[in-house]
Amino acid sequence: MAVTTFEGDFVSGDGKYAIVVGRFNAFVVESLLEGAMDALTRHGVKEENIRVIRVPGAFEIPLAVQRVAAQKQDDAIIALGAVIRGGTPHFEYVSGESSKGVLQVSMEHNLPVANGILTVNSIEQAIERSGTKMGNKGAEAALSALEMVSLLRKLEV
Repeated sequence: MAVTTFEGDFVSGDGKYAIVVGRFNAFVVESLLEGAMDALTRHGVKEENIRVIRVPGAFEIPLAVQRVAAQKQDDAIIALGAVIRGGTPHFEYVSGESSKGVLQVSMEHNLPVANGILTVNSIEQAIERSGTKMGNKGAEAALSALEMVSLLRKLEV
């Protein structure tokens, strides 16, 4: 008996995507947005099929993702932000709740929500993950969204 395997790919650029972007730590987050936009358009997504929604910071991302998902206009949502550890427990609360919130929206709406919210210990780590030696996590989140849209289409009944 042969095993049937389903996998997504990156060739179906006909979807619609929303990118929810936290403005806090903009020096890093804008590079994540550039990476996500580049990944989507390189894989055939037209710019008119991409919406960018800006919020104050990572803590506000889940609510905006929830509202965007409820509109049922997009095939996937990409969440981008940066939480950099400081000297207080604030880091743990913001990073944990933002990650939990975007996952919850994904499950509630049966919609891919790619988590591109950086949670790092230093500014150097944030810069490394926004386009230098550790790659661009915004581009990686966009690729994840593309692949999940493709996979879910293949799994439709």
